[in-house]
Amino acid sequence: MTFLLLRRAAPLLLTSALALTAVPGQVAAQEVPPTPEAAPPTPAPLASAPAPLASGANLRGLWIDAFGPGLKTRAQVTQTVNDAARLGVNTLFVQAIRRADCLCLKASVPAVTDPDLPAGFDPLREVTAQAHARGMRVIAWVSVTGVANTTVPNSNPAHVMRLHGPDAGANSWLARRPNGTWLEGRDAWLDAGIPAAAEYMTQAVVSLVRNYPVDGVQLDRIRYPDGEVWGYDAKTLARYRAETGRAGTPATGDPVWAAWKRQQVTNLVRRITLESKALRPDLWVSAATITYQTAPRAGDLVAFRRTRTYGDVLQDWPEWMRAGLIDLNVLMNYKRDALPEQADWFDGWNAFALSVRARPDGAQAAVAAGTAMYLNDPAVTAAQARRSVQAGMGWVGYSYRTPTADVYGQRQAAGQGLNAVQAVLSAPGMPLERPLRWTDAPPTVRGLLGRVTGTAAPGNRTVQAWQGGQVVAEALTDALGYYGFAALPPGKTEVRVSGQRWADTIPERGVVRLPDLLVRDTPPLPALPAGR
Repeated sequence: MTFLLLRRAAPLLLTSALALTAVPGQVAAQEVPPTPEAAPPTPAPLASAPAPLASGANLRGLWIDAFGPGLKTRAQVTQTVNDAARLGVNTLFVQAIRRADCLCLKASVPAVTDPDLPAGFDPLREVTAQAHARGMRVIAWVSVTGVANTTVPNSNPAHVMRLHGPDAGANSWLARRPNGTWLEGRDAWLDAGIPAAAEYMTQAVVSLVRNYPVDGVQLDRIRYPDGEVWGYDAKTLARYRAETGRAGTPATGDPVWAAWKRQQVTNLVRRITLESKALRPDLWVSAATITYQTAPRAGDLVAFRRTRTYGDVLQDWPEWMRAGLIDLNVLMNYKRDALPEQADWFDGWNAFALSVRARPDGAQAAVAAGTAMYLNDPAVTAAQARRSVQAGMGWVGYSYRTPTADVYGQRQAAGQGLNAVQAVLSAPGMPLERPLRWTDAPPTVRGLLGRVTGTAAPGNRTVQAWQGGQVVAEALTDALGYYGFAALPPGKTEVRVSGQRWADTIPERGVVRLPDLLVRDTPPLPALPAGR
């Protein structure tokens, strides 16, 4: 270390001698027109030279949602795990935190209130134990900002909607439109730009990592709602003005306003990942990401920044991959091959995601295609899974409870649909033809986490990481002053922020926590009296 560390957790005020020089969800359906399915195309033969095996390429997953049977009793869990094992998947993405409530008993959020859940039963613990016994990994799937549906409210008085919902006044944490409304359909969302809400969301995920032996977490609804009109809570606007110096209320299409809100989402991902990795470096952190409409060309980040993913719901998932903030990107690539345009969208988004997985530390993020089993017949599901695997990706199907369009449309029993899907996915040359184990370690196993304090506006400050006398990464502080890095090589690293600096060593494995850096903002000099 550069400085003697006496009280590591105490705030640190550095002297002027260290002044710096200036140095540069629920998973939702997408694109679903009311068009009947046409006959699916015949799958193409297997490529003779498959893509090189990458991290995540052996992932064969299934989303297990909690909006119906499957997780609510021990018998249901046993049936779910047995069915998944028979299907041949190796990873279960199990809905844990559904709408700011958990299908578990040891989270910071209250338990789901459902009369079908027996008292004292912990679905997450049970499904993890049974899946592990069958050699499957379990990823705890979390709705981060999506916290309520008004048709099925949680009745626990400790639920966030009862403490910080629409009627909580200044204590409301909900994302709002310019006119103050907060419902998107029947759903309510938290605003990632409200500091207390961001802390609440972070601690919800971390509580699962701390209390359950899951193999990873998946961040769903890690974004703003659709529509480009959110973030107008008074607290969020006050922060924006304080951190950017801009006055008034921004227009919905203001690019500076959109960039600031997008940064709040990225900051939330960063904090969740680093707090989780501080507890368990080998934990997989995944995100279920948006892939609306036409895909950018492979490698074309400029085109990506013109998509609805970036401009509407404010997800910058290529940056999350590059910066090591997610280990695994599971695209919600929900398309219908029967519609030629959507088949092109599907393949295009897969190609783009694979093209942006490289990181500056030489590692690569894992990528998997999440496909809409519930929108397609089994042959289309198999064709999409096959194309994804041939490209070098993993595959995850949505979902166990609705494995075909006929099951989703209540024209077929779930068991019949699952059998039909299994028959095509396990056929010769198909992704589930033979059992595969997914044993890869996540690419992010180390990092650095710190915080600036001592100022009323700790957010939106540029933080630089220096190694070998060069700037190797930059980030911005979040609303509470937290910053961090997750894709840096191990070794001596100096952090510089707001005229302060601190040096420490990033380990080969684990997250180093720096002491709080106490920032002293210099007030502007008063104007001289007239005539002087």
